[in-house]
Amino acid sequence: MAQAVPANQKWWGGGRSPFNVEYGKLMMWYFLMSDAFTFGAFLISYGTVRFSSNGWPDPNQVFSSFPFAGHTHLPLVFVSVMTFILIMSSVTMVLAVGAGHQNNRKEVLKWLFWTIIGGLAFLGCQAWEWHHLHDQGAWWGKNPFPNFGGTESSTNFSNFFFTITGFHGFHVFSGVIINIVMFIMTYRGVFDRRGHYLMIEKAGLYWHFVDLVWVFVFTCFYLF
Repeated sequence: MAQAVPANQKWWGGGRSPFNVEYGKLMMWYFLMSDAFTFGAFLISYGTVRFSSNGWPDPNQVFSSFPFAGHTHLPLVFVSVMTFILIMSSVTMVLAVGAGHQNNRKEVLKWLFWTIIGGLAFLGCQAWEWHHLHDQGAWWGKNPFPNFGGTESSTNFSNFFFTITGFHGFHVFSGVIINIVMFIMTYRGVFDRRGHYLMIEKAGLYWHFVDLVWVFVFTCFYLF
């Protein structure tokens, strides 16, 4: 009789099956896929309206302010700073996950702390940007910015901008809360007692997804 092959072995030889993924990590991937569809629907809707419109505001004029810089015209500088902050927080998250693989509690705490600071800094920047645009008269249903040619623009620009960046900002806020919970659990030694830091890796997957989505949001709204 043929001998049964263990479920955790590859059909072509020994070793672990590529489908033998930890349950929580698999569920996180499912969640991120569904969330990607939601963001994709938002961005596809935006792109459809954007490129079917006769005119659209110039991002170099809309996003040209910088905190405490007065009326200095600095196109896209502030959002570039925001993007750099978020990318650096992704780097610190990678380092936290790597430290978790080594069961290095002290390093996990250090890099999680800086990831949380990066997330809070990004949210602070986004809050300032929203406040500044609101002071200029922009909000849902209101758009004071003219089109490229100086013609009057519709409210589609502001409606999409506040909806999509707000939805992304909510994800960043959720990620910060998750990382704070991970920080507290690490500080209390929960993962040391479990013998692994898989939860840090799952939180890292979510954080990297949020960072990746921002690249698409940044490209759609601030560059075109």
